[in-house]
Amino acid sequence: MLNYVDVILPLPIANLYTYEVPAKYQNLEIGTRVVVQFGPKKIYTALIHSIHQNCPQKHLAKPILEVLDQRRIVTDKQIEFWEWMSSYYSCNLGDVMNAALPSAFKLSSETVLLLEDADYDKSVLSDEEFLIVAAIEKQDKISFDEVSKILDKKRVFPIIKNLIERNIVVLQEELNDKYQPKFIRSLELVSDKKIDLSVFKNAKKQSQIFQEIYSRKQKNPDQIIEVSEIVSALNTSHATINTLVEKGFLNIEKIQKDRILEHELDSPISKDLSKVQLKSLDQIKDYFKKKNVVLFHGVTSSGKTEVYVKLIEDAIQKGQQVLYLLPEIALTTQIINRLRKYFGDQIGVFHSKFNNSERLEVWNEVLNGKRFPIVLGARSALFLPFTNLGLVIVDEEHENTFKQMNPAPRYNARDSAIKYAHMHGAKVLLGSATPSIESYYNASNAKYGLVELFERFGGVQMPEVEIEDIKYVRHRKLMKGSFSPKLLEQIGVALENKEQVILFQNRRGFAPVSECKECGWTAKCISCDVSLTFHKKIDLLKCHYCGFSENPVKRCKSCGGLEVEVKGFGTEKIEEELQPHFPEAAISRMDLDTTSRKNAHQEIIHDFENKRIDILIGTQMVTKGLDFDNVSIVGVLNADSLLNFPDFRSHERSFQLMVQVSGRAGRKKKQGKVLIQTYSKDHEIIDAVKNSDYLSMYKSELRERQLFKYPPYCKLIKIVVSHKDYNTTNQAARDLAILLRQTFSGNVLGPEYPVVSRVKNRFLKNILIKVDSENSPSKVKMHLRKLIELLNQKLEYRSVRFTIDVDPA
Repeated sequence: MLNYVDVILPLPIANLYTYEVPAKYQNLEIGTRVVVQFGPKKIYTALIHSIHQNCPQKHLAKPILEVLDQRRIVTDKQIEFWEWMSSYYSCNLGDVMNAALPSAFKLSSETVLLLEDADYDKSVLSDEEFLIVAAIEKQDKISFDEVSKILDKKRVFPIIKNLIERNIVVLQEELNDKYQPKFIRSLELVSDKKIDLSVFKNAKKQSQIFQEIYSRKQKNPDQIIEVSEIVSALNTSHATINTLVEKGFLNIEKIQKDRILEHELDSPISKDLSKVQLKSLDQIKDYFKKKNVVLFHGVTSSGKTEVYVKLIEDAIQKGQQVLYLLPEIALTTQIINRLRKYFGDQIGVFHSKFNNSERLEVWNEVLNGKRFPIVLGARSALFLPFTNLGLVIVDEEHENTFKQMNPAPRYNARDSAIKYAHMHGAKVLLGSATPSIESYYNASNAKYGLVELFERFGGVQMPEVEIEDIKYVRHRKLMKGSFSPKLLEQIGVALENKEQVILFQNRRGFAPVSECKECGWTAKCISCDVSLTFHKKIDLLKCHYCGFSENPVKRCKSCGGLEVEVKGFGTEKIEEELQPHFPEAAISRMDLDTTSRKNAHQEIIHDFENKRIDILIGTQMVTKGLDFDNVSIVGVLNADSLLNFPDFRSHERSFQLMVQVSGRAGRKKKQGKVLIQTYSKDHEIIDAVKNSDYLSMYKSELRERQLFKYPPYCKLIKIVVSHKDYNTTNQAARDLAILLRQTFSGNVLGPEYPVVSRVKNRFLKNILIKVDSENSPSKVKMHLRKLIELLNQKLEYRSVRFTIDVDPA
């Protein structure tokens, strides 16, 4: 009997597709990759979802073209998790597959040319056609790109078309494997016997190279000596080494090498926990006996990481795997270094700054379940193929960067981790100094366990928080650029004492607005409804939404006036303004502009740890759990931009950001100091930050959310309606809102324009559904999808994009 497989295609389509299994491929496994034809020409790498004998009734199933894996690369639990994510976050299974699999697993399709008629008449070929055919004869096949290079021209299809029509060449779709193993060139001695060095009497470099390799091999015969290492260490050339090979003294061997660096553990470190840490550890273990999720609410610098270490040790002793999730790649750098002191090379790291091949190698090691019992990474690490997951730690669980915004699946890694752990029967620890309202609510209502730690490690006091009323300071014209006199004074004292300073400003670039003084015109993006940010270092105006850039405006595009000035301040402007006040200080920035390179985070953090940077200016990156011994002063330059953001979470987020950045001060030796500049000195959130009073903020927010029906008292589903035409966007959003109100009445808000109402030439409108306890979220999502399908059937709405975002951040 013929076998059939249902496969997941890496495309934004809702259905699985059935293919016939040829006889030579009968021993297939679920979770392996196969090559299939989809449509008339395209070839894709698909993943086997299920195997059965049910022949499709309405169409003829195409056969599988090729099987790519000897064994499965995706586990049953992963496929189950993907299906849950597709259902819960209302997206296609292909979207989840695309997000989950490393790019190296997704082979690319490319058109190549093959010779069809070997007995063609060469005399009928033009010069260009002859070059193409000759290249195919030599290489067996060539791509379109290679044809362009051979002929040194872009328009090559007419020539290829002629060859196809005359049956000389044929087109074929070919899959290119994106993963390429890494190889190194290793040096080996032809003989391990000592030779007479007089043979090198006129070749000192050759003698030096030979002696170095001979010496190393005598000490360790199995040592791998890379050619590049010898070239660098001895300041020699590849030509000199090649001469030694030609003379028969050395061999060069090609060896495959892991891209994952090994980190040996010199001597295991086991820190003794304080009494309060031990008490917290015991409480967590007790809760794990009866609950699957525990919230660990510990103030900044209370030593939560040391408690995590003890829990990880317990899990490893049981032979289990551990997933340690972090909200930012920047944070992984420090945590990796700290954890490797305990666990050495047992830690695998997985995040988007790794290249495709590195991510693939980590994936395979986790699937094997041997080399990396601990995996540390950002939200994408959640998709790794764990086989024996026992513990998941979500550090800084409150961070909104755990939420994937674009593209689908728009998942929250914290919530998804709880579900994935439940599928494995694993325990989850959520850690934070400023827990999210939802997590604390669940812990307060006994859905989660709750363990609290309100004492800093070593008895260090919480930082002293001062509020600087800049309304008062500006009124007396005492502000010096973006800094109050008190902040400058505190920075000066810290630098005199050889201490370090962190300044937080949640905006990158030099200035967010370029405005004409005469008519009020501002420079805006041509594709988005947002002002262009001036970046002085590269002398460009840039859009932070679509990447559009242009030269700074010297003349107003509206009135022609010459007085166009920049307004506001970002991290770049702060750096420039601060340097004249402290000319001897080493000042650096940590924002998206300075950390775009692969190892940029690591370099900045390493320099700051080693006191090569005196003042670090940063965006939210500097607030997230970084641990620096020598920071005594933290400055928040503009608290009001956080407090006044139009979002129901703005007060919660403001409190979290300010408390977290405040926690970077005075972590080891003495009490630190925090100075917050604000126009809203008497704001209740500012007061809560000053007193490190999480509970007052929590209770205040809870009252408001209960009154206006917001999470945790309901679930939210946001629909973003977008189209290139303004009127079509409005009409489609209005029609969808009318249909939704027929079912959900007062629980539908909008449609309304977001803060930025046009992005990449598409107009946007938002509709918000509040799903209360009377409605089933799954039924609401099912009904919503049906309504969207109904609207998409209308001719005028076929090009309208309806994006569903479940639990929007």
